[in-house]
Amino acid sequence: MTRLAVVNGRVVLPNAVVTGKAVVIEEQKIAGIADADELGSEIERVDVGGRLITPGLIDIHTHGALGHTFNEPTAEAFGTITEINARRGVTSLLATLAPAPIPDLVRCLEFCRGWMRGDHAGSQVLGMHLESPYASPAQKGALDPQNLRTPDDGTADTLLEYHDAIKIMTFAPELPGALEFTAKLVRLGIVPSAGHSSAKEEQVLPAIERGLRHITHIWSAQSSTIREGPWRKPGLLEVSLTCDGLTVEMIADNRHLPPTLMKLAYKCIGPDRLCAISDATSGAGLPDGSRFRMGGMEYEVRDGVGMMFDRSAFAGSTTLVNQMIPILTDVVGIPLAEAIRMLTLTPARVIGIQDRVGLLEPGKPADLAIFDDDYSAWRTMIRGQWV
Repeated sequence: MTRLAVVNGRVVLPNAVVTGKAVVIEEQKIAGIADADELGSEIERVDVGGRLITPGLIDIHTHGALGHTFNEPTAEAFGTITEINARRGVTSLLATLAPAPIPDLVRCLEFCRGWMRGDHAGSQVLGMHLESPYASPAQKGALDPQNLRTPDDGTADTLLEYHDAIKIMTFAPELPGALEFTAKLVRLGIVPSAGHSSAKEEQVLPAIERGLRHITHIWSAQSSTIREGPWRKPGLLEVSLTCDGLTVEMIADNRHLPPTLMKLAYKCIGPDRLCAISDATSGAGLPDGSRFRMGGMEYEVRDGVGMMFDRSAFAGSTTLVNQMIPILTDVVGIPLAEAIRMLTLTPARVIGIQDRVGLLEPGKPADLAIFDDDYSAWRTMIRGQWV
């Protein structure tokens, strides 16, 4: 296939959904968006029957699916996770690691670096999101407390030897050594992200001055306003909602956050800085009642979400991002074009690759998804190849 037109669909552009247009693909790249009735007869056509045509979805925070996690440095785990994501319209993702012993994390980083150099059938792995061991014990959520550390304990340099494979690093900015750590991440080209944090505003702002620019899963494992005597002290949540220089993740599974909080995030942050992420665990794709593991911890799928056995915290999502589109549109009330932007162009901007992916735009790789009305993927194209 050298030249192909995807026709008879509703094409999602950054600010609108249009009909009567064709997505023209040539040499594995998008050649343009053309009027369907002006195509030449020599172009092969794929008629999608009125379905939705979007840029390929991008998930920058996903741990696993179908009983596997990216904390398993094996071809079986990476292949299983990336292939189910591709079947859901996800064309690229960040393989996300949960805290683990440092030697285990090193093995995962080494494996991912090698995987990225290869040619594989599923979603493209763009790099790693290290939901790092440098988390606040008070905001650990479902993270294994035995693996929590501080950025000044001498382990950071070992992990940062793999800076070429790490795209985002999540950490608590109030921990000892966190400010120096933030500046080092910036120098290495890694996006510093605040999460699993008990920080007060006065501890977050110095980190922002040093280059902190992203927020991991808003409201989840995140400090909020406290009182010290008569004084109210804002936390990481309030900074996330009000600081225009930050990009923010939101788990849009309708479990982690009720609709009112998702609406508030959308109103305060907007679709150009707020991206939807799955935070999917190895429980994604498993039936209710299934047990799954993340590192040394075990959890269960209950009521459509990962749960601690004692019900003290969620244990990640079991929803992949294509299933979040109707939640964003029908539950939160976000226009479809903006909801798709929160799953494509906005996450691409977070990691600085918006010039490569996230748009149906001439010259970009032909990464696109075609969805049925229930947002199951009818077909997925990655780099000009149907998968």
